[in-house]
Amino acid sequence: MNLKQLVTGKKGDKQFLLGNEAAVRGAIEAGVSIAATYPGTPSSEIGDVLSYLAKDAGIYFEFSTNEKVAMEVAATAAASGLRSFTFMKHVGMNVASDSFMSTAYTGVRGGMVVLIADDPSAFSSQNEQDSRHYARLANLPILEPSNCQELKDMMVYGFDLSEQFGLPVIIRTTTRVSHMRGIVELGSIKEQNRKGHFDKDPSSFVPVPAFSLSMHERLCDKIKEINKISEKYRLNYISSSKDNFKIGAISSSSAFNYIYDIVNQDNLDINILKLGFSYPFPESKVYEFLKDLDTVFIVEEVDPIIEKEVLAVIGKYNLAITVFGKLDETFPLVHEFNPDIIKKGLNKILKYTEINEKNSYSQNFNDLIESIPNRSPVLCPGCPHRGMFYGVKRAMAKLKLKEDDVIFASDIGCYTLGLNPPYKAADYLLSMGSSIGDGCGFSKATDQKVVSFIGDSTFFHSGISPLVNAVHNKHNFVVTVLDNRITAMTGGQPNPGMSFDGMGNPAPEISIEKIVKATGCNFVKTINPMDLNETIEIYKEAFEHDGVAVIISKHPCVLIKGLEKKSTVEFNENNCKKCYVCLNRLSCPAISYKNNKVTIDKDACNGCNLCVKTCKFGAITEGNKEA
Repeated sequence: MNLKQLVTGKKGDKQFLLGNEAAVRGAIEAGVSIAATYPGTPSSEIGDVLSYLAKDAGIYFEFSTNEKVAMEVAATAAASGLRSFTFMKHVGMNVASDSFMSTAYTGVRGGMVVLIADDPSAFSSQNEQDSRHYARLANLPILEPSNCQELKDMMVYGFDLSEQFGLPVIIRTTTRVSHMRGIVELGSIKEQNRKGHFDKDPSSFVPVPAFSLSMHERLCDKIKEINKISEKYRLNYISSSKDNFKIGAISSSSAFNYIYDIVNQDNLDINILKLGFSYPFPESKVYEFLKDLDTVFIVEEVDPIIEKEVLAVIGKYNLAITVFGKLDETFPLVHEFNPDIIKKGLNKILKYTEINEKNSYSQNFNDLIESIPNRSPVLCPGCPHRGMFYGVKRAMAKLKLKEDDVIFASDIGCYTLGLNPPYKAADYLLSMGSSIGDGCGFSKATDQKVVSFIGDSTFFHSGISPLVNAVHNKHNFVVTVLDNRITAMTGGQPNPGMSFDGMGNPAPEISIEKIVKATGCNFVKTINPMDLNETIEIYKEAFEHDGVAVIISKHPCVLIKGLEKKSTVEFNENNCKKCYVCLNRLSCPAISYKNNKVTIDKDACNGCNLCVKTCKFGAITEGNKEA
């Protein structure tokens, strides 16, 4: 599909969209003026598409330095009367939450939607938290789409609801909603305001104690009114209305798709209440659904949030009804669902069929997985991080430092793959930007050497503050900033260290080296990790330095578009002494051991020549540069 059609498409047109593309179209239809994010899977494609389309759509878009800044950009735009949109993955919401919580009190004047993409089963995340808790924590409305059409429509509705009550509105997706594809019928595009105006009113926008209590009272009053709307919202509906059924199910988001399919495929006598507007919780709607039932299944991914709300309704109205869900382990407490999980859960109670494991979704999937050779994720061929890891380990060897003598504090990025052999260079990880703060703690708590790894985008995101802390408090450890000139792991988005912004316009390139020097750090060195001798020597110096030592490992990611592909290396089997340094210390996926000999895959090789520099016997040589 031509992405430009997300801007040019007319009302009534139908397009086959990714969930995240449908979210972009929803923002365009709603008349969004300003959008901001920090990239994170499973929400990344929203930013990628917006960066491409923003100028055509008349939207200002930016990749902010972190999610908290993105939240503040969107909040102030909405306070100025514009419609604004910010979006992030679930753990990004943790970063943004400090400012987000205050937006519930200050409110907005233009519509503001906050999309949070949860990642059940943690496919690309350090946890599988449930962001529906944030709706209850902040006391803000939340919408849960289960398909692409709903996601697009809820975006538009979310802005209308936001402006009606002067509050931000949350849209919660999951990986399967963000990354599913479906046919979406387009709506009309609302004309947008290009420039807002902030009318000063400190009692509404400055949450100091003198104003906060009245702000909270206003928020509670608004939520009571919004609750009346959630009770009647069209996507809070019973999917089938069959008479005299005594068994029901309540579900939301992507989990609804699985229970709906199983009930219909197996022709089960179960009515399903689907909740698309799940907070404020539509208590009356749920009560009307429950009151004539004997049994209800609660089908939701991650935490038993709806289940606890339903139990509260049952207790309040003294209903005689049995609830099956996560709390009694009818359904798993963790990970994302699939049709087999739902079917097994229902069958535990209803015992309506013999489940054929051989023909199940899970078994077929497991058979597929088992048929694929098992291989740990690895750094790409030609990745500059490989030379850096090699240099660290060689420096340790030269200084006679053992593995247990050094703690590696890792961070969120491609370099987390240093966890795997032969590098084994990730011992502790908490969150984005935590590696430097972790280094501070380890350097005081232990006598071990500490090396913290952090990427360039992550350094701008949340690495500067802990570095200031480290220098000011005279900590003693090594920081490596891996500057590969891109935000690599989430798909190649720009960051402040680059010379262009999220819309492709020229932008000032912020120097990491100057920032580090400005903290007062007196050991700051930039290396080319492809120069192994220099890398080893600089790390030796850093290990022996008393204080904070910062090394900036600077070399572009091999996946940056437009980079000239280098000539692949040549391998001379006659010179190979079978020392296997290229295999055992570099671990490049272009080099393998096959038929009792080293083999280099020229289709995979990126010509970085690290293997050339590690081979002492001339078995691996540079390729023909004229080829």
